Amino acid sequence: MGAVNPLMPERVRLAFEANFAFGREVGAALSVWQDGREVLDLCAGYRDAARELPWLPDTLVLIWSATKGMAAACALRAIERADVDLDTAVAEFWPEFAAAGKARVTVGDVLSHRAGLGALDAANLSILDHEAVVCAIEKQAPLWSPEDGPGYGPRTFGCIVDEIVRRLTGGVPLGDYWRHEFAEPLGLDLWIGLPKTEHARVATMLAARLGAQEEKTAFLEAFADPSSLTRRAFASPGGLAAVSNMNSPAARSASIPSMGGIGSASSLAKFYAMLSLGGRWAGRTYLGDKAAGWMTTRQSQGFDKVLQLETAFSAGFMMDPADAGGRKIRPILGPALSAFGHPGAGGSLGFADPESGIGFGYVMNQMESGVLPNERAAALVRALYNSS
Repeated sequence: MGAVNPLMPERVRLAFEANFAFGREVGAALSVWQDGREVLDLCAGYRDAARELPWLPDTLVLIWSATKGMAAACALRAIERADVDLDTAVAEFWPEFAAAGKARVTVGDVLSHRAGLGALDAANLSILDHEAVVCAIEKQAPLWSPEDGPGYGPRTFGCIVDEIVRRLTGGVPLGDYWRHEFAEPLGLDLWIGLPKTEHARVATMLAARLGAQEEKTAFLEAFADPSSLTRRAFASPGGLAAVSNMNSPAARSASIPSMGGIGSASSLAKFYAMLSLGGRWAGRTYLGDKAAGWMTTRQSQGFDKVLQLETAFSAGFMMDPADAGGRKIRPILGPALSAFGHPGAGGSLGFADPESGIGFGYVMNQMESGVLPNERAAALVRALYNSS
C-alpha cells in the first residue's frame, strides 16, 4: 500500500466542485479512504428539490443497486461460516430451489449473475413480499444456462441472496444480518431498512431531468421494449417502479437488498476500504482469505443479456471487463484489474481497489438515465487516479 499522493485530494475536490459548476448536481457527497483512514470527505448542494435544505455531513441518501455490494458481503460471510463454497449447489441448503431444472445451479452462478434468473415469469409480484417472491424463484426455470454467460438481475439478485443468507443463518433477514455483522461493528451509517428515527436525514431522490439528451444505447432501446428481457428484468418482481415511490417512508424502512440501501458516502467508502484490505479492519476479520479471493476474481464475463453490453462479475460484485490481453475495456473502477464494487441507478458508486488500499464512495440525489455510472462519477475516478 502506498501513501496518499498529496495532489490527489485537491484534484478530486476540483472535479467534485466542477460537477456542481456544470449543473450536473443538486446534492452530492464523496468520500475516499486509503490504507484505513479517510483522506477526503466532501458534500455540497441540497437534499431537497426546492433547494432549501443543505446537504450536511450526516445526510443519508438512497444508493439503489450499490446496495448489492452490501448484500454480496453478507452472502460471502454467511457461506464462509457455513463452510459452503462457490461451487456448492444452492439446493443443498435450499432444497426447494432445485425445482424447474435448477438442481445444479451453484452459489457462484447466482453471485455472478449467470444462473439465468435475471427475470421472473410470475406476474403481479411485489418486491416487498419476500415469501411470494421466494416461491416464484423456486418455480422459475432458468432463462439460460451458466455457460451462456452473465445476465444481470437488477431485482431478483437481492431476493435470491436474501434467502440464501436466511437459509444459512437460521432465518436471519439480510438487512438484520448486515447491521449485526458489518454496519454496527464498523460504525457505518449505512442501512438496508432504515429506522424511522433516521428518516429526517434522508435526501429526496430526484428523477432524471425531462428532455435530457441521452446517447442512444442498446440498453435504452431494449429497456423501451416491453417484451424484452431487459424490461422484464427491471420490472420483476414489481412495485416501487417510480423514483417517487422510493422516497416514501415505507420504502425507506423496507429491507430491499437489491436496491434499498440508504447511507452516507463516508460509510459506503469505509465499507469498501475494509474490503480493500482483505476483509479485515481494526484487528477484526469480517471476511476470510477465501472470500477475499472470490471478491477479486472474475467469475463471469461476457455480453450481458440484460444490460446489453460487456460485463464482468466476481462473487457478487461488478468488475470492469477486460480484453484478451488483460486490459480494461472501460475503467469505471479505476485502473486496477482487481478493483470491484457496484454502481447504483442514476450515478452512485462504491468500490474497493485492493492494489492501492482505496475505498471509494460517491452518492447523489439528482439521477441521470443510463445503466452505468455517468460522467459525474467518471470525472471523480479520473481525478482520483490522475488519468485522462
